[in-house]
Formats: sequence, structure tokens, C-alpha cells
Amino acid sequence: MLEVKSTVGEHPAAEASFDPYGRLFRMLMPSLRGVVVHDGFANLVWASDEWDLADEPDIVKETIANALSDTAEYAGIVRTLDADRAVYSFAIREHIELLGVVSLIARLSGKQAQTRPLQTVRQLVQPALECLRRELSLRSKLGSRERDLDVRERDLDLMQEISSHQSAATSDADEFGLIMKTGLERMGCALAALWVPDKNIALSLTRSGQPMSTESLQRAQQHLMAWMQLQQRTIVVNHISKVASDVAAPYKILACPVRHPSERVMGVLALFNPPSAPDFDLHQTRIAEALAKRATSIIQGQYDSSTGLMTRQAFERQASALLGSTASATHIILYLDIDRLHVINETFGMHVGDDVIVNVAECMAKSLPAGALSARISGDRLAALIPNSNMDKAAIVAEKIRAAAAAIVPRAGQGPFEVSVCLGVAPIDRSDNTLAHALATAEIACKAAKDRGRNRVEMFQDSDQSIIRRHTDILVIGKLREALGNDSFRLDAQPILPLRGNYGRPRFELLIRMLGDRGEIIPPGKFLSAAERYQLMPTVDRWVVRRACELLGKHSASVGEDIARFAINLSGQSLQDDSFLQFVIDQIKASGLPPGVLCFELTETATIGNLVNAQNFMRSLQDIGCQFALDDFGTGVSSLAYLKDLSVNYLKIDGTFVRDAITNSRSESMIKAIAQLAKVMCMETIAEYVETDVLRARMADLGVDYGQGFAMGKAQPLEDLLRELAIYEATVNDWAAQP
Repeated sequence: MLEVKSTVGEHPAAEASFDPYGRLFRMLMPSLRGVVVHDGFANLVWASDEWDLADEPDIVKETIANALSDTAEYAGIVRTLDADRAVYSFAIREHIELLGVVSLIARLSGKQAQTRPLQTVRQLVQPALECLRRELSLRSKLGSRERDLDVRERDLDLMQEISSHQSAATSDADEFGLIMKTGLERMGCALAALWVPDKNIALSLTRSGQPMSTESLQRAQQHLMAWMQLQQRTIVVNHISKVASDVAAPYKILACPVRHPSERVMGVLALFNPPSAPDFDLHQTRIAEALAKRATSIIQGQYDSSTGLMTRQAFERQASALLGSTASATHIILYLDIDRLHVINETFGMHVGDDVIVNVAECMAKSLPAGALSARISGDRLAALIPNSNMDKAAIVAEKIRAAAAAIVPRAGQGPFEVSVCLGVAPIDRSDNTLAHALATAEIACKAAKDRGRNRVEMFQDSDQSIIRRHTDILVIGKLREALGNDSFRLDAQPILPLRGNYGRPRFELLIRMLGDRGEIIPPGKFLSAAERYQLMPTVDRWVVRRACELLGKHSASVGEDIARFAINLSGQSLQDDSFLQFVIDQIKASGLPPGVLCFELTETATIGNLVNAQNFMRSLQDIGCQFALDDFGTGVSSLAYLKDLSVNYLKIDGTFVRDAITNSRSESMIKAIAQLAKVMCMETIAEYVETDVLRARMADLGVDYGQGFAMGKAQPLEDLLRELAIYEATVNDWAAQP
């Protein structure tokens, strides 16, 4: 009886499962003296007893070679080792995959002194061969899974290694450098390079830490990008032309595509090895593709997908790194805003507007000098940092961008329209928040360009009043929003008194004041410009209406139409707010205040600019008893033409006419004409800026009904006035009755 014992190399526990197959072969072929199993690469897997084929290594190789040409199931060969032994070797396959070779060593003695035919032995042991095939197939699949898991685990370790270094990178170049360094270290390559022409990325790294020469880098980039655009897949070049040329460099090459979100190839990550190095294999290809995907992810995260410019976050990070490394150099910021893009969007569609943004971004990218950074800040706003430059040179670049944008021609079918942009140019100073301050000042200059007609370039200058006003508004807007959130305002009331005897009851204009951090009073001239510029006037107006109704409602018993009227200023922005009218009506009803107590003041410019909305607003509130005054009358170019369409109760004569009425006969004539016109149209007049007794008397002589200004009375907190309203009215009546 044959005693079967396993002889294995490295994994006895795993290979012990071949023992039953050895016993099965012994049962089917009693003359068996030993069993040896090799894998498909002629490596020993298992052997019974002390028998192996170490002294006859060619038998297994011959069996493998025979299996390649012999398509028979369990193709094999038979060899006589000596007078006592013969070897039958069978190839075990599954489809076309060679799973292994099993060799059966039989003894030749006694009745069986002749070697049996191969076919006879194959038929005899075929049941055992079938069982062994299933075993080897399962082992092959499990081994493949284990190898795959091992590869994936190493790939995961690689990705974690790259990610762990990402936070330490201060720029995209640092992150790309880590990718190339990983490629060199993990695969033992001599050279790594990354090219993304659209993003102006051209980086290389050698094992020594030095980049390629510029000439070699450009030549390799040209050819590899051309190959990649043609192949659209990973390229592996392990066989090198004997004659090196410009096209076939003396390197083994592994090149992987870096793709755009649209899947087009926009760059290539290439790894190079000398001819003497081992060939690039499948695992190295997987690593390289993983690194290329990481580079793609970085680019997609750092660059705007539509324009190809950097995102704001990436721009700020790279710009900060640049500023930190060149502290003594002079750098310039450009800020670009596309004019009237909303008109293009509304007229021709958002897709046309998006095309305009892309075309303008392309104009900027092509016009900037080498080394400049450019980004899409938001929507239709772009920015660029020009290093080592000055204001004059940067202004030339900005003008080049403006001219290129103006030359953009709509594509066929998009409709006729013109493209123009405004650019602001500002230096980067050495403040605490260098980049943010420079962007803000460049934006201010850009807004000034819009104020001055659009399609132009403006340079930031500290002496420019328009720029100073915008800069002030930017500083104030944060405080204004905070005040709106904290209710940090106060209403003051300035008297509007009759100019001729006891003609009419006193009136008051309600004026908003903002409270500072220390309780100081901030006049409206300091913050209303910012509120107007940043579309906060409806919010401010709502606060005034709500607060006025609240305070006046508390004193409704002492406030009536026969006692006093209170005027509230409203902005043109509020007239455009469809919900504002109902808000005012709701506040009046909730306060219980007689509507006739309130008069709303609208500026002439705001009213004419929103004529239809203004007419509806006035008509609705007049129906419940409110009155209206037209403020700053006389400053508009079409005052008289529109006056017949506006149902107002009062005309407030602009202060520019009042202040010089004593010395300017034309101003005096204008005031007299307005007063006469108002009487004919059953309106009353109010003169603003009545600062002296002389002006007060002169306004009365010219037929003006009311006066407002320091000569009539200073503003005081509304709450204080309401507590003393009866006393105030008596005092005013006594004062007005004086000759």
C-alpha cells in the first residue's frame, strides 16, 4: 500500500488538501508510486512521499509545451525514466487557461513490465483528473481574488498616502509634485512629468529631484499629447526603437490621460524608465492610472469647469503663496465684470450668457502675461493677479482684455448683441489682509468704470471721489447689516412749519439715524448711499414704516389729522418691491393710527423712474387717507411734464434753489414759479434748507407755504417729541402768530 505524504514548499496547511487526490489516483492506478503537481508556470505545488521530478525538470515543460499544440482534453506525454519507472504527465486546463500539470510516477515490474499507452492511463485516472481540475480552478480563482485584493489594498494605501500629504501642500504645484514623487518612489521610475496645456501646467521631476531640461520637456510634451489625443487611453511603451529619434525617445514610457469633466483628454501624466529597467507591468499601470485620476480630481476641484480659470478658493491660495514668496515685489490685481449680462440672459437665454462668460474668460487668459494667475470669482466676475508689474503695465493688459472682449462676435443663431466689460486695476499693498484688500479696491475701481459709462478700464486712485464713496460704502455696509439685525436705529423728527401766520398745522419729517457701537449717532448721509448701492433700501424703509407706526400708534390719542402730520421718506427701490404696498397698509392697520396722519415723501427722480408703480402706490394709500409729497422737486429734467400724472399733495422745493435764492435771481424765479404752479394745481409747497431768518422771510414772500431747516427747528428724537406734542403745538402756534 502506497503511503501518501505531502511534500510542500511554503504553505503546508493550504496544500494538505491535495492528499485526498493522491489517494484517489492510487485507488484508480494501483501501480502508482508517486504524484507531483505543478502550476501552469512549472512551479512545484505539491508532491507525495519523497518523490518529485527534480531530476527530470524538462518533463513538466514538455507537457506545458505539448498542451499548447494538443487540443485534446488532458493533453499529456509519457516518458520512461528507467527500467522500473514511467511518468505520465497531464495538462489540466479550463477553457484556454492552463491551471497546472499533474505527473503520475508508475512502477514497471512484475506483470506490468511494459509502459502502458498514454490514452489508457488517461481514461483510467480521468475521474481523478476531473476532481483535480475543479480544485485547481477554484484555487486559481481564489488566488486571483487574493491578488486583486492585495493590489487594491496597496492602491488604497497609495491614495491614503497622497491624501495625507494634501493638507501640507500650499499650492497645486505642491500637490502635483507629490503625485509625481509618489510615481517615482512607488515604481522606481527615473522621470515623471505632468502636462495640462489648457491650465498652463508643465511639471517634471527626476529621481535626483531635478526637472527635465526645458527643450526635452517641450519635445516630450508635444509627442505624448499628440499620441494621447489619438489613442484616448493609457499608453505603455516597453519596446524601444533601436535608433532613438525625436519621435521615439530612448525611454520606456507609461502615459495616462488626464481628463476634462466632458471626458476629453486635456493632459497626460507620463512616467519614464531607461531601456535597462524592467518593463512596466499591469500593477504599475494601475498605480499610474490612479495617480492620473488624482491629478484630474485636483484640477477639477481647483478650476472652473466652464471657463477653465481657477476657482476663487484656488486663486486665493495660490495668490497668497505667491505673495508670501515675493514679499518685496510689486503685484497688481485686475477685476473684471461683464456689462449687462443679465440683459443677454433675459433676451437670448442663459446658454448664450454662459458662452459670453467663456469667451471673455478666454480673452483674459490669452491677454495675460506668463506667470499671471486668473480666476472666476463668481458669476460674470473674473480676476487676475499679475506678478512683478506696475499700474501702467497692468492698465495696458487690462485695455487689451477690454478690446478683445469688445471684439467678441455672437455665434450664428444667437442673435445680435454687443459684449463689453469693465475692469478695475489696483496695486497689492502690504496691509494685514493683502489679497482681500486688493480685490476690494480693484472691485471699487471696476464699479467706478460702470458708473462712468461702462466698457472702460479704471485705475484705483485714493483721490478719486467716486472711488472714495464706493470704498466708504463697502466699509459701512457690514455695519448697516449688523444694525438692521440688531435694530440699532432711531427715528428723529424735524419740524416743517407754516411760513405765513397761523396758516396750517405743524408737520414733521421722520429721519432715520443709525446708532454706533458706543451709542453715537450716525447720520443718514453716512449709510444710505451704501444701502442704495447694495439694494438694502427696502429693508431700511420697512424698518422706518414699522417703527413709525409703532411709536405713533402708542400716541394715537394725542396724534390726529388736526394736530400734526408725519412724513416718511421712501426710496425708488421700495416702489419696485411688489410686496411693499401691502406691508405699509398692514402696518397702518395694526397700529390703529389714523392714515391721514401719515404723508409719504418720494423723490422726483425715483417717482418718474418708476412712474406706473408710483401711481399705483399713491392711489392705493390715498384711498385710505394718506398723503404724498414730491421731494427734491425741480431737479428732474421732466418735472412739469410728469406732474400732471402724479396725484401729490405737496411739492418740496429742492434745497439747491432755496439756499441761493437771496443772491441768485434765477433760483428766486424758479421758487416763485413752483409756488404759483402748486396753487393752480391745488398743492402746497415746502422749502427745504431754510437755514436763516432772512431765507424764512423771503420764502414767505415768494408764496411758499411751509419751511424746513434750522431756522424752523432742529430734529429731535421722535419719542421725546410725542411726549411733549401738545406743548410743542402751543409753542409753535404762538411763534407762528408773531408778525
